[in-house]
Amino acid sequence: MSRLRYSILFLAMLGFAAKLPDGIDGRRMVDDVRLLSNEKYKGRWTGTKELDEAARWIAHNYEKMGLKAPFADASGKLSFFQKFVVNTESKLGTHNTLSVGSEKLSVAKDFLPRIFSSSGEVSAPLVFAGYGITAHEYHYDDYAGLDVKGKIVVVLRLEPQDGDQNSVFLGTERTRHANLEGKAINAKLHGAAGMIVLNNTAVFPGEENKLDPFGNESGPLSVGIPVVQVKTSIAEKWIAAAGHDLKAMVRTIDQNLEPQSFAFPDSLHGHLRVDINRIMKPTWNVAAYLPGETSEYIVIGAHYDHLGVGRQFSMAPSEAGKIHPGADDNASGTAAVLELARHFKSLPKPKRGILFAHFSGEELGLLGSSYMTAHMPLDLANCTSMVNLDMIGRMTNGKLFIAGAASGSGFQSILENLLQADPAIHPDFSENLNIGGSDHTSFSSKQIPTLFFFTGLHPDYHKPSDTWEKFDPVAYQQVVRLVAATVSELEAAPKRPEFRRVETAAAPSGGGGGYGPYFGSVPDFAEVSNGVRFADVRAGSPAEKGGIRAGDVLTEFDGKKVASLQDYTYLLRAKKPGDTVRVKVNRFDQSYEFSVVLGIRK
Repeated sequence: MSRLRYSILFLAMLGFAAKLPDGIDGRRMVDDVRLLSNEKYKGRWTGTKELDEAARWIAHNYEKMGLKAPFADASGKLSFFQKFVVNTESKLGTHNTLSVGSEKLSVAKDFLPRIFSSSGEVSAPLVFAGYGITAHEYHYDDYAGLDVKGKIVVVLRLEPQDGDQNSVFLGTERTRHANLEGKAINAKLHGAAGMIVLNNTAVFPGEENKLDPFGNESGPLSVGIPVVQVKTSIAEKWIAAAGHDLKAMVRTIDQNLEPQSFAFPDSLHGHLRVDINRIMKPTWNVAAYLPGETSEYIVIGAHYDHLGVGRQFSMAPSEAGKIHPGADDNASGTAAVLELARHFKSLPKPKRGILFAHFSGEELGLLGSSYMTAHMPLDLANCTSMVNLDMIGRMTNGKLFIAGAASGSGFQSILENLLQADPAIHPDFSENLNIGGSDHTSFSSKQIPTLFFFTGLHPDYHKPSDTWEKFDPVAYQQVVRLVAATVSELEAAPKRPEFRRVETAAAPSGGGGGYGPYFGSVPDFAEVSNGVRFADVRAGSPAEKGGIRAGDVLTEFDGKKVASLQDYTYLLRAKKPGDTVRVKVNRFDQSYEFSVVLGIRK
């Protein structure tokens, strides 16, 4: 290398190094993480007074910094808080009943509703539907030739040949068909009005009378029909009265993969009533605004909620009831956003403003960020980009995931240039904007260029052991310095980045691909009645090629009514790459029908 070229490179490296600010304090961030993950906040579960206290602490910091409160209430008074209401817990009501024929069963003793059940009342004949599975890929269908419209189906847990390494259902690995919510959605799509679940004693001998505690699982709030679990020993009597033997039928299914479905006699008419109280509580997003010279702005965001004492999302179920402090997930992102606010407040006025946002309800399904993007305190059209920080406190060996670099023009070059200043960081530029399932998804679905910084999963994820002592302040500071430099480039850029749909290329023909066929839609997390709204459609995807557009509301898929995102997901996964499906959508109050050839997911 010539002396001249060496000198130019050296000067360039000095220039790049200058872009990484020195004002980020790793130890101060760790102190904030220690505070937020303290027992005082009891794991920051959404809807609790402890999370509310954390919200007030965050807002107090912004007030001390002198940042602007961006939200206005009905009277026009400005606030750092954005209120919304979420379902934080579900409890059994007082009107849960089940009778079959002349037998009346007792709730909690003989049966229990599932947490994903709908509330409602059904009086209908009973039908035994085996495992409740429709698996065309395995040439198995418990509903083949079976009329269940308006009836209550009785189904077994798990799937045929469970635990058999030679099973066509992926051997000893269970498939999606074993999922109970999927069984309930399948029953509903076949026209069933309710579902009764039985433990499979062929797989779990001696557990026929075990009822899963209500609320001890995750799942959608409502699959659309009432669903209860009944003790298998009780249901065996119904089956015997219909002239069948449950254990013999299970053996036949498992040996021959031949469904043993049948209709119960009229004397075993069922009457089912499910009463679930969905407890709704207020919670708050917290945000502060640093105005810029223009009306355009950047969002730097992180969720500040966590799992409380574990609940159904804990990765350490044996430690249920212990505080899950959530130091890395996501006190790390919360503290970093506060530190970035301090940093940018100390600098001259930026060209573009910066909205520092903290979301509640992320662990419940991106609820806070979804609500904020639907109720932005500033004009959403002026939002030029969003930077999301989730689990950034435990960088190991310099490995840093940066998702979304392809979603905005100039993102990749900005990051590559800045990273030259710190060769200790080894970036992984994933193009999957949904990595980690975090709040940037709510913004990318609004066609806002989005970057996601993430230092990776670790053995303490969603466990009581996710504590602040495991942080390296220097590595933590490295990550946040890079974020600060990136935001500085974005706020001062001559032009706003252009949003680019990240095209997902099809895998080679015949390849196994990922989990299910590829459609190419991006669902809007804001619920709509009787359908699924698409916030966006991927460029070059089967959906786009078939005529589907952003804003369309999917109402039918392959001849089946779609009432929820769960319905759509189930129906899509039941198909295979190369299948042609007819879909119906509503667009500006008009109904349209399209034909879509499904692709292969990488």
